[in-house]
Amino acid sequence: MSGAVRVHRVPRARCTVGPITRCTLTALGFIGWMSGAIAAGPSPLRSGFETMGPTTQAMQRDDAANPGMLAVSTGERLWGAAAGAAQRACADCHQDARQTMRGVAPRYPRWDERSARPVDLSMRIALCRSRHQQAEAGSPEDPQRLALTAYVAHVSRGLPVQPDADPRLDRARERGRAQFAQRIGQLSLSCADCHDTYWGRQLGSSTIPQGHANGYPLYRLEWQALGSLQRRLRGCLAGVRAEVWPADAAQYVELELFLNQRGAGLPLEVPAVRP
Repeated sequence: MSGAVRVHRVPRARCTVGPITRCTLTALGFIGWMSGAIAAGPSPLRSGFETMGPTTQAMQRDDAANPGMLAVSTGERLWGAAAGAAQRACADCHQDARQTMRGVAPRYPRWDERSARPVDLSMRIALCRSRHQQAEAGSPEDPQRLALTAYVAHVSRGLPVQPDADPRLDRARERGRAQFAQRIGQLSLSCADCHDTYWGRQLGSSTIPQGHANGYPLYRLEWQALGSLQRRLRGCLAGVRAEVWPADAAQYVELELFLNQRGAGLPLEVPAVRP
């Protein structure tokens, strides 16, 4: 890496946890930031689970205490229920998801032949609903779409993230890599600034994670709800005061493609719990 990093030591006492502020910017030492290449990705790989306190870890481990499991149960019910003008259920085509869908989620995003573009798992479910059930696709945070995504991902819990090697995804994945490294917004920060360079350090009372996507959809205590990866990325964009992309924009899928390559091998944790 070329260029020197100058970190200014300042008190953290006035900083608060939440969206990134100028105080956060100073506390992390981004003033006088480097010129030159972005540092290599994090090593060794560590799930965000490892940065949490024991109480939150225990909540995720215990299906009876994990609030995200409510959405999984809803998704299981929706899987077998007829929907849309076609009055067809997901199970009519795919039978028992616990068997036919196991191993599917770790390979998403994947290429969609009809639209000739990559789609994430949530978008695939939305396309199936509109194409085959003639039902409303819904937004990424639509309760039914979110629940079905959580259920389909949950049946692969514990399996390693395994990015699809389809060469048609390569360009989109490289755009995601570039987005991860690009400074954006009024605060001129990139994803890599936090999650490659400063992971493991403290931001107020929280530990900065490596920023992996292996737990989504996940239940975030801050939200008091289950949420998609798109919701988390929208929060990051708003936090650095950048323009927020519209729902299901190509940039979200491109970033997820890169994130899954970056975190390949980590176990799927859906539904994860995070602070």
